[in-house]
Amino acid sequence: MQPDVPTPALPTGTLLGIDYGSVRVGLALCDRGQTIAAPFQLFQRQSTSEETVFYQNLVKQERIVGIVLGLPVHMSGTESAKSKEVRRYGNWLSKITGLPVVYHDERYSSTLAWNALQAGGLKASQRKKQLDKVAAQVILQSFLDSLRNPDVHHGVESLDNEPTTTISE
Repeated sequence: MQPDVPTPALPTGTLLGIDYGSVRVGLALCDRGQTIAAPFQLFQRQSTSEETVFYQNLVKQERIVGIVLGLPVHMSGTESAKSKEVRRYGNWLSKITGLPVVYHDERYSSTLAWNALQAGGLKASQRKKQLDKVAAQVILQSFLDSLRNPDVHHGVESLDNEPTTTISE
């Protein structure tokens, strides 16, 4: 996410996390208290009209109040060409659902998801089937954590930080 763009407040309730892809989209949902995210579904991209119906039905069925869309950025934090595509998708989602959309840094989300699935004992073929929706969970959970602790870097950003304290011998 760009540091100079404020994150709009989302209403309390279930949020939809999205790991965008041009072929498939990983989806995650959080609880109504916005505490914990869970993988939800892998969605194969379709025609615009079919996707419109899918998202409108999903929003109604799950009582979704907002969307968190993973934003692909370079390691420096600057936006990529893919970021523009994701922002167009987010604008479209907001238009067809009437919901607010926020963008959240997705650096390393797929790697973290892959490692979590591997630690869970899944074979590579099984991990591939689950990867996108677990990556959506990682993105959404990182966003939720940032709401509770806005001064602390979460998720992928914390991987690059040096320890702030040292242990004395």
